[in-house]
Amino acid sequence: MATLRETRDRITSVKNTSKITQAMSMVATAKLRRAQDAIIGARPFSKQVQKILANLAAADSEFVHPFFETKKITANVCIIVISSDRGLCGAFNTNLLRALTIRIAEIRAELPNAIVTIIPVGKRAVNAARKGRQSVAREFNDVFMKLDYSTAVDIAELASDSFMAHRFDRVELISNTFVTVMRQEVRHMQLLPILPEAKKANSERAAEYLFEPTRAEILETLLPMYIKLQVWRSLLDSNAAEHAARRMAMENATTNARDLIKTLQLIYNRERQASITKEMLEIVGGAEALSGN
Repeated sequence: MATLRETRDRITSVKNTSKITQAMSMVATAKLRRAQDAIIGARPFSKQVQKILANLAAADSEFVHPFFETKKITANVCIIVISSDRGLCGAFNTNLLRALTIRIAEIRAELPNAIVTIIPVGKRAVNAARKGRQSVAREFNDVFMKLDYSTAVDIAELASDSFMAHRFDRVELISNTFVTVMRQEVRHMQLLPILPEAKKANSERAAEYLFEPTRAEILETLLPMYIKLQVWRSLLDSNAAEHAARRMAMENATTNARDLIKTLQLIYNRERQASITKEMLEIVGGAEALSGN
């Protein structure tokens, strides 16, 4: 059984831990507000670009952009996986890396001879990619310390240039999506080639378009922007989801620490009471022994 000193020291240690987790929860809450505003502000623009892209892609034309072309043989698959740079955010990274492992297994079952290449974004994904058997195209470490649009541009250009150069036949993206403060979901999407659903227009409202400049020139400008925007939106989503997950994890840790303090306090009181009772019995026993003599 633990002594009174050991129990008291453990209570002090848990109290200090609860103060740390409470402070981390408050910091995560402050960062979450900014991250949430950023992703909510980016979503309408992303949806509008996707809508314009669907209208352009649906227009009758002999020109087909390479970003829409599905390769006859898929020999190289690239997966962009976006994690966090730090831990202490619950199952945020665990669920993401589990989804990555499942997706790699699905690709190997579908395409036994395909080469899977990883583009890890975030320190946790980089560490996992180094331990895996897949080749790594390029590592993006510490991107969330100062999240910037240039990072999304670098990732998108790496994927797009490799796809155009036939080094990758398909590019996929796995990341966490911010749904609510209480809920984050792992999202999987195919970035390249762009799926038919992304260029499907409403046939009932189909109309003829006049392009200035040409449709090909517009697509040449819009499609790279679309790829960069999808990566940037995924980074913003992951950033907001990370802060939400860390806030919930630290709140749960604080609650658990306080419950443990109450339990330890009861144990300490029982031990202290037992110690006092034992001392009183020893005093009484000694007094009776002296009176008997």
